[in-house]
Amino acid sequence: MGENKKDTQTDIPRPLDILDIADEDIYDAMKSITGYLDITPGDFKEVYTLAFRRAVERLTHDVKGKDVMIREVITVEKMTPLHKAATLMAEAGISGVPVIEHENRVAGVLSEKDFLSHMGIHGKKTFMSVVAECLEGTGCLAVSIRGHNAGDIMSFPAITIDEDTPVMEIANIMMEKKINRIPVLDKTDRLVGIVSRGDILKWFFLKTLFTKA
Repeated sequence: MGENKKDTQTDIPRPLDILDIADEDIYDAMKSITGYLDITPGDFKEVYTLAFRRAVERLTHDVKGKDVMIREVITVEKMTPLHKAATLMAEAGISGVPVIEHENRVAGVLSEKDFLSHMGIHGKKTFMSVVAECLEGTGCLAVSIRGHNAGDIMSFPAITIDEDTPVMEIANIMMEKKINRIPVLDKTDRLVGIVSRGDILKWFFLKTLFTKA
């Protein structure tokens, strides 16, 4: 992978270096400008701006789920006790995990929202709301689900994507369904990875904008 060229005074990547613009992006941008094209600074800026947009459009279509997903997925099974699932999520610092069954197939997804909605918390969907009610009350709100398993409270059927789903479509699904992660399945419907909002942002800003192939 090539190194970014730096400005000798600021040591910050120059705009032309942080995005690998293909010739097709330049041609598409030039075609979008009506009338006679004179190569002036203003025209060049307009061409560059349009080319940048074309490049982003191209990249968002070309980049697939398999390009941004995490392959080492933390999972639980339907019969995993909730206290173990909660401990696993806490130690990993994640707010949700796929629930798998035989042959690594996704049965559902277990998230913080599932815990909250099954703890008798009405109208409150955040960790701090749980803390507030615990401080105001006399008992632990998790008592109602103590002894249950992941399969008892998971959300199902799981919203999933395949490896070739364009990343922009993944982002749209997340916004529409108001979810933070999506399991990725192969052609046999087996779990092969997971994509989170953070994975998408990380790929675009670190791989696409600040590196050159």
